[in-house]
Amino acid sequence: MDGRATVKGANQNSRATNGSVPLVSGKPKLLDQVRNVIRLKHYSIRTEQSYVDWVKRYIYFHGMKHPADLKEHHLTEFLTDLAVRKKVSSSTQNQALCAIVFLYRYVLDMDPGRFDKFEYAKRPSKMPVVFTRDEVKAILLQLEGKTWIMGQMLYGAGLRLMECLRLRVKDIDFKYKQIMVRDGKGQKDRVTMLPEVVMEPFQRHLLRVRQLHQNELKDGFGTVYMPFALIRKYPNANREWGWQYVFPAAKRSVDPRSGIEQRHHLTEVVLQRAVKKAIRAAGIHKSGSCHSLRHSFATHLLEDGYDIRTVQELLGHSDVSTTMIYTHVLNKGGKGVVSPSDKLFQ
Repeated sequence: MDGRATVKGANQNSRATNGSVPLVSGKPKLLDQVRNVIRLKHYSIRTEQSYVDWVKRYIYFHGMKHPADLKEHHLTEFLTDLAVRKKVSSSTQNQALCAIVFLYRYVLDMDPGRFDKFEYAKRPSKMPVVFTRDEVKAILLQLEGKTWIMGQMLYGAGLRLMECLRLRVKDIDFKYKQIMVRDGKGQKDRVTMLPEVVMEPFQRHLLRVRQLHQNELKDGFGTVYMPFALIRKYPNANREWGWQYVFPAAKRSVDPRSGIEQRHHLTEVVLQRAVKKAIRAAGIHKSGSCHSLRHSFATHLLEDGYDIRTVQELLGHSDVSTTMIYTHVLNKGGKGVVSPSDKLFQ
């Protein structure tokens, strides 16, 4: 047990530049303890925000009782309320369970064995939405400027949405026509191709971004978020051109962890809205999204005869079985089976 950290007011996050957290009776508040453990394990800022939010909701659900005073049935009641009354998806229910189990295992240091009987909700098996080549072309033609370049990164290089937005200048290699994806899903690096069709517009885009960065430096800003402790090892690297985001945000913002005002990467909503609008404008009625362009990338490569292991590496999948899902639309519909109607009337 960690002693009793104060729950009241635990949702107030410290914005101090030295990363310190407020103390109550010599101990950090409960949610600050959660943040500290998450950062110690190098989880992403999104995981941190999500886990902290679920811990708060768990505490509020049980009338502000300290989690250390709650039993197994309290967690069951919380999960049941999510599933039955709020009717959340299985992935949301699993995320809540992960957050609460993380709290007990790693923050409160309670015996994790008592949570072993909790089962994760079964996620429904869904086929990915895949666009045809003509549909992809129609969608990309509706995009322009930086959203067109980003759309080409999703379809032409198979990047995930956040992998695209988090690209740094140093990760783009125009000479070898490749992109280095750093710290992708599962904290893995990989190399994928840089589409030739995008190279010239991409270079013009980077010229504009570089001018923006130079103006920022003149104004006394120009720093960028650095992963882990690299800023201590390379104190001036956060001002270097190579570390800047390829797709910077329109405005500077305050980093929630360091409290430093700097320019972050573009928010994902910008591209998500642009792609949704492009799908509608192209007259496509599939319920596609940014990730559908990545699905289409994989499917079209397999259609072209590329080895599934090669596609697996380009996508960054740990298991080839994950990549196998894209074989469902190859050449023919319905598991590649020819319809008896087509044979009857040939």
